[in-house]
Amino acid sequence: MAGKTLTFWLSEHPSIVGFRWSHTQSYGSTWSFLFTAIAFYLLLSIFLRLFLALLPRRTRPVPLGPLPAIHSLSMAIISALIFAGILLSAASEIRETRWFWRRSKTPFQWLLCFPLGTRPSGRVFFWSYLYYLSRFLHMLRTFFTIIRRRRLAFFQLFNHSILTFMSFLWLEFSQSFQVLAILSTTLIYSVVYGYRFWTAVGLPGACFPFVVNCQIVLLGCNLACHVGVLLLHFIKGGCNGIGAWVFNSVLNGLILLLFLNFYVKMHMGKKNNNNNTVGTIKPVIASTCSVLGMEPDENENQLVNKEL
Repeated sequence: MAGKTLTFWLSEHPSIVGFRWSHTQSYGSTWSFLFTAIAFYLLLSIFLRLFLALLPRRTRPVPLGPLPAIHSLSMAIISALIFAGILLSAASEIRETRWFWRRSKTPFQWLLCFPLGTRPSGRVFFWSYLYYLSRFLHMLRTFFTIIRRRRLAFFQLFNHSILTFMSFLWLEFSQSFQVLAILSTTLIYSVVYGYRFWTAVGLPGACFPFVVNCQIVLLGCNLACHVGVLLLHFIKGGCNGIGAWVFNSVLNGLILLLFLNFYVKMHMGKKNNNNNTVGTIKPVIASTCSVLGMEPDENENQLVNKEL
């Protein structure tokens, strides 16, 4: 009974089934809103950083009370909700539309490669829309970082802006691959933000760079899925929204190159094992996690010091 109730509210509710991405009916669905919101985020971040630079420097981070913990808990719950919703919705969509494409695709291939002519409506795109809106909540962590550490990472601004723009393209062009991308990302986010809440309330952290390792898993999944989309596009006669997918691939390629650069530097630092390496590795980890959307916490910075 509980399972049926959960399925109804996450995949069978009329608002979910009847969803349609529309510039006139969906909040935040216009190009003008997207560019205005991103520009406001960038300008506010820069202004806050410059304003704090005028104040006397503090030796300790500015305390924000329970705000970071509340934000982490909220993002963990929202990410878990989107993960469950799009998982159940994808299963329902496959069950109801399989008659149309079953001769040319398997269910997993459908997740990677939408048929040509797919429109942004229905259950899956409802949760894709919520994921797009949640990207604006992710931006709040940038302001926490600026206030606490008075540090403004370009890669963090780049990451949040581009990922928000990319999630908009998923809806605007009904891009293939977005279902698996949202599933993997929200699963990782729910775990990472849950871990951040765990450490924010004073509980012990992991004995290894937890956030970085989660991002390794996410990058590996994204790389495998991108290869799958490319193969299906040429083998199965085309995937919907391939232009937006190309943009997505370029972004993930940049992130992968950044991570490889970080990985090489970190292990070269461990091999050299000198005092100057610590000052090199910590900024690299910060830059890498920022471009991936999750800057390292104090536990991971301390762990790097111990390892090196």
